Amino acid sequence: MASFRSRPVMAGILAGIALAALVGVTPAQAHNSLVSSTPATGSVVTEQPGTFVITTSDALLDSGPDSPTTFLQVSGPGDTPLYYGDGCVTVAGASITMPVLLGEAGEYRVAWGVVSADGHPITSAASGGDIVFTWQPAGGQEIGSGFSAPPTCGQAPAASETAAPEETEAAPVVPPDTATAAPVAEPDDASTAATTILWIGLGLGVLVVAAIVVLVVVRRRAPSAEPAEAASEPGGPPAAV
Repeated sequence: MASFRSRPVMAGILAGIALAALVGVTPAQAHNSLVSSTPATGSVVTEQPGTFVITTSDALLDSGPDSPTTFLQVSGPGDTPLYYGDGCVTVAGASITMPVLLGEAGEYRVAWGVVSADGHPITSAASGGDIVFTWQPAGGQEIGSGFSAPPTCGQAPAASETAAPEETEAAPVVPPDTATAAPVAEPDDASTAATTILWIGLGLGVLVVAAIVVLVVVRRRAPSAEPAEAASEPGGPPAAV
């Protein structure tokens, strides 16, 4: 009878030990969660934060500066946002940090990604969304230059990605100064007379050549007419037999 009574007791003890072990292991294997951020979501920032910070609930794994799983991207404002910061994220315990110099005033978004203590990557998109805040710089604040694409740590973006090309103004068209413009040379009377005489001489020469040609043609045709006239006259009396 004692053995049957001890079995439920032993089963309860084993179940308690298993439950205690499960409770003790679960916190260590739980995914990290967002605790705080600088700037905070929904906040209005009037001075350059300098360094952006994302703090989670547990220590993070450092996946290296070139890892796509650990990142911090600050973008804004407007429909075509630019990206700010250098892309170099530092893992410090349960937080990640990155130096950032914000640009023009407006609404900004912070997207982040970390590697949890249990080795699972976590992103802001899967943890309640990006951090959104408003940048209203006070007077005297330095304004940063943004990039058209998220920057990569240690790689300087091309100049065309950091600034829009400067617009060049067309040189004004200066009308000519009529007072100082060189006078247009008028034709010389002597040269005009010489040109007229030349054309007259050429015309006379053409007429002379044409007359000579006509005369030559007429003289060539004249002898050919005489035999025809002789042939048309009646012949002399026939010779006596």
